[in-house]
Amino acid sequence: MNTPETQQVRQFTVAPDDDGVRLDRWFKRHLPLVGFATVSRWARTGQLRVDGKRVKPEDRLSAGQVLRVPPGGEQDIRKPKLRRELSPEEIAQARDMVILQTPSAIVLNKPPGLATQGGTKTTHHVDGLLDAFVEGDGPRPRLVHRLDKDTSGVLLVASTPGSAAFFSRRFSGRSARKIYWALVVGVPEVSEGTIDAPLAKQPGSGGEKMHIDEENGQAARTRYRVVDRAGNRAAWVELEPLTGRTHQLRVHMAAMGHPIVGDGKYGGPDAFLTGSVSRKMHLHARRLKIDAPGGETIDVTAELPNHFAASMEQLGFDISASKAEPLVYAAPEPSRAEKKQSAKAHAKQFRKARRGERRTRGAEAPAKRKAPASRKPASPRRPTGKR
Repeated sequence: MNTPETQQVRQFTVAPDDDGVRLDRWFKRHLPLVGFATVSRWARTGQLRVDGKRVKPEDRLSAGQVLRVPPGGEQDIRKPKLRRELSPEEIAQARDMVILQTPSAIVLNKPPGLATQGGTKTTHHVDGLLDAFVEGDGPRPRLVHRLDKDTSGVLLVASTPGSAAFFSRRFSGRSARKIYWALVVGVPEVSEGTIDAPLAKQPGSGGEKMHIDEENGQAARTRYRVVDRAGNRAAWVELEPLTGRTHQLRVHMAAMGHPIVGDGKYGGPDAFLTGSVSRKMHLHARRLKIDAPGGETIDVTAELPNHFAASMEQLGFDISASKAEPLVYAAPEPSRAEKKQSAKAHAKQFRKARRGERRTRGAEAPAKRKAPASRKPASPRRPTGKR
């Protein structure tokens, strides 16, 4: 239903958080009751203006620009989704997880056993607790990456839609640096290296389990380093994922013959140590280093959960032996699959360029053949009269 405010022409100044966003995405963020069809019609008829000029829905906005929005447009759109009321216990749990809070991000230390998002039979999760950080009519924080339910550690949540887009690009572009700590069964023979093994969903598992697939899998690479060892029983390793595949670290370590302690899904019975070492998963997102809007850098470290810290002490590991520094500072080497894909693209571009050359030569050739003919003197006419 239209209000008196929506019956008048409205003007909005593009905020720094919306710099670079598409016009249609701006409406989805700030005027969600105005549908895409309405935005397109307004743009097509010239009613929608940016700094007085006509625009298209796909045009990108710049901070400081003034957006003119015509009246109306909301009457046939469904009601906005209502926020769930959180209990005092849920609010306390959400706030207790906070490691760092900035204008662009909320960094949490996710405990093991808490899912990042909801799903079948999963009603209690991090995403459901984010309403605890909403102030008034402000934006709801958004997840930009995930951790497995049984993996603990650093989880970054974007505070605004603009920062969500910014951080998502950093994660997808692999510029975010993530360091995990893990306890594994046994000790790798090579103390430091790179695991390069493509991953795909395992048939028959309903997509709940991954496996190594050299033919059809997606490129997956993990750097690892053994920090310390407890005889031949177990090792403390640092892991840095160079790609972001589902269950990547767990599958790669199991494929090496050294499953993560407590990971029965990929290590089976061999993933559990005898004695009093906890049977919970021993995989922890220890450190995250990522660029933030405004030229700043977020660099945070998450404390170990109780069961992990107790296992470290029991196995005789000194937590100060590692600073959780990123293992690789230069851009990682392309995988075999990425090299193959790049070669195919190069060959395609080369063939396209050659076709262009052939067309050019074909167009020039007739002109070269005609040139001599035009300079050739005309043949003398044969006399037609009687001699």
